Amino acid sequence: MTSRPPRVLGEIDSDVSERANRTWWDDEADEYHVEHGRFIGGDTPGGEFVWGPERYRESDARLLGDVAGRDVLEVGCGSAPCARWLKAQRANVIGLDLSIGMLHHGIAAMRHDDDPVPLVQAGAEHLPFADASFDVACSSFGAVPFVADSARVMQEVARVLRPGGRWVFATNHPMRWMFLDDPGPEGLVVRMSYFSRTPYSETDDDGTVTYVEHHRTIGDRVREIVAAGLVLEDIVEPEWPDDLEDEWGQWSPLRGSYFPGTAIFVCRKPE
Repeated sequence: MTSRPPRVLGEIDSDVSERANRTWWDDEADEYHVEHGRFIGGDTPGGEFVWGPERYRESDARLLGDVAGRDVLEVGCGSAPCARWLKAQRANVIGLDLSIGMLHHGIAAMRHDDDPVPLVQAGAEHLPFADASFDVACSSFGAVPFVADSARVMQEVARVLRPGGRWVFATNHPMRWMFLDDPGPEGLVVRMSYFSRTPYSETDDDGTVTYVEHHRTIGDRVREIVAAGLVLEDIVEPEWPDDLEDEWGQWSPLRGSYFPGTAIFVCRKPE
């Protein structure tokens, strides 16, 4: 859940995206937790599972079903507050993330836990697990928007899921691509084409890409899911709560009153 940096034209492949985003999240991990740690439950005993800035919690939504005794993989876990919450629900959970900086925050948060969540550093396009290893996979704004080949992520998740397994992931709502990252009135004006798949990126003074975020339309996402052999059961678009006054980057009560900021894709692997 970030504010998008300026757009840089050109194709950006998986290697460039992975290298840039690993470094960016490593460098920003401390500041990110200072700003957002309380919201995401970074210091909450047992963690917290929030699907997006709309404060849509898994404890209410239950999109993953009953996870007790289930083998669960969180893809793009960051500092693992969601994985820790799942552990508290008696799931057998593993958290995976590209950034060692974010994982270090997760390790610190679990330093007094009797049974901490195992954390793995790896990219989502090549999951380091055997076929049919998990009953459930999930991702709350992790990995999917930051990889060049999100279709491969869907294929990898399908591979490591057991038949009947669930895959639920949240991303920026694709329609947000059309607007500036401005929580105020300027963020209500269409500025870009919804159909442009040119990634957003930042570069340093030497022209090295330092951050990347990729866009897919709703149709793109559906096709990626179906092509991976998964069944799409629902797309949840959380509404902005009337009592939530906080802003988070581009997310705000103003924008949330007009259009969705988060899309949650609920999928399963056929029996």
